Amino acid sequence: MKARRSTAGLPRAGEATPDRRNPLGTATGRRSRVRSWPAAGSRRHSAAVMQRAELEALRQGMRYRRVFVALLGVIVAMSAAVVLLGTIGLLNETRSRPLTPAEQNKYKQEEIARRWQAWPATGVFPEEVKYFGLDRAQQYARRVGIAPETECGKGVDASVAGVLDNHGCVTMLRATYIDQTASFVFTVGVAVLKDEASRVSATEELTQDDRVGVLPVAFPGTVSERFGPDQRQRTSWVGAGPYIVFSTAGYADGRTRASIPPEEILHPELWPAAKSIGNQIAYFLADPPKVPPCTQGNVC
Repeated sequence: MKARRSTAGLPRAGEATPDRRNPLGTATGRRSRVRSWPAAGSRRHSAAVMQRAELEALRQGMRYRRVFVALLGVIVAMSAAVVLLGTIGLLNETRSRPLTPAEQNKYKQEEIARRWQAWPATGVFPEEVKYFGLDRAQQYARRVGIAPETECGKGVDASVAGVLDNHGCVTMLRATYIDQTASFVFTVGVAVLKDEASRVSATEELTQDDRVGVLPVAFPGTVSERFGPDQRQRTSWVGAGPYIVFSTAGYADGRTRASIPPEEILHPELWPAAKSIGNQIAYFLADPPKVPPCTQGNVC
């Protein structure tokens, strides 16, 4: 007898064949859904997008850089122009050129106005001052001493002090001289005004009274020790630059003005000597200085 093949487990006609990929062997009637990994094309697409983004960021950065460099260039150019213009202006201002007449006059006034401070006291009041005596004989007055600098009002009579104060007097310098015979005593006072215009205004108001002016300065132990306000025979003044130079004269023996007859007060030698000494001091102070021809010395 032939053995029969078993047909158990085989699908009958009309039945669905079990899915061999299904381990349970059950028929589902639909395909199984399996999650798949991204394809290589997707990865290339993402890389391209990232590359384009990076390229765009790089291009934007380059645009910003160009703008920054352009602005920096403008700033540098403007700064260079300012420096160049400033340098040109400075060179024009500082280069040597001839002085104008107004600048020459200003130079003279400033030089004269600072002499009372720039010079030593012995420069303002020289040790000897020449003057002309009788018969135009040249003589010399010798300095006895220089008084300390004082306020203008304390070096002159009250009526004169008011005028000086009203016109801005700065200070008063005084020194005393004697003649070669030690018979006459002279006190010279230099009132320093703030400028020449103030000095001119002050002298227009000063009185011509020869009994008032600078107060004498006596130095103990010298022939001038008895020279005081009452011993003044006459007083006078002369203007020079910003200075008013006062002078007064008397006798070394202490004679007062009240004790001298009026005709003797006009002594032909005493008073001309006093005026000459005062004029010499004024000349020293206001002698016009030599003005350099150029703004930077003698080379234009």
